[in-house]
Amino acid sequence: MKKVALVTGASSGIGMETALQLQEHGFQVYGAARRMDRLSNLSEKGIQTITLDVTQEDSMVACVNTILEKEGRIDVLVNNAGYGSYGAVEDVPMEEARHQLEVNLFGLARMTQLVLPSMRANKFGKIVNISSMGGKIVSPFGAWYHATKFAVEGFSDGLRMEVAPFGIDVIVIEPGCIQTDWGIIAANHLKDTSANGAYAISASSAAEGLIKFYTGNSLSKPELVGKTIRKAVLASKSKTRYLIGYGAKPLVFLKRILSDRLFDKVIQIMMK
Repeated sequence: MKKVALVTGASSGIGMETALQLQEHGFQVYGAARRMDRLSNLSEKGIQTITLDVTQEDSMVACVNTILEKEGRIDVLVNNAGYGSYGAVEDVPMEEARHQLEVNLFGLARMTQLVLPSMRANKFGKIVNISSMGGKIVSPFGAWYHATKFAVEGFSDGLRMEVAPFGIDVIVIEPGCIQTDWGIIAANHLKDTSANGAYAISASSAAEGLIKFYTGNSLSKPELVGKTIRKAVLASKSKTRYLIGYGAKPLVFLKRILSDRLFDKVIQIMMK
């Protein structure tokens, strides 16, 4: 019997590559996203697609129940849906801050709640939470984004200890700089939020830097993350964390050995 995997945020980048990797290695995969038209690449390859908005309770419940009715189980949940809302803390409207938390943290948490009863009943499950090296280190103008990823790290640690007795494992993936639209979206948010006012000069510089960096050729490809997730869910004993991709290990290492203020200076220089 094929194991069943649900991948959220599967319309592009890491989510799409993860869905493809799992399908190639024998999983019955459901790729989920808000817009079904953006899932056509997956459906053309035989992957089941399903609509999902992780900010809407009805959508999340319907997604999980539909899969359980068809398959009777969900063995792997990859919580990948998320985005980067960048802007100076002083400038970001609280409505947007709450939306960042809804997508990156509370949506992840609610999807986890919904799949756990099935996993407990089957005495097996793999919950893969996509964090970031940004759950270990911080950059200016990303305070709300980093807050969500730091929260995902702590949430995952607590969850892992709770569900281990039921045969369920929790795996945290911490990508570095990956060749996706994430940086462009973050840069656009930064421009929209802090293009004027006290932070305009440094925010505009940081936004242009993000765009230049994320349209360059030095970043790791999303296939790296997809392959890592596939290896993690297939392993009999997975690592609790996978720190991977461009810049991730050296920057997290520097964070460990430098003082906070010295690390701040390093990041500020890099952002110029």
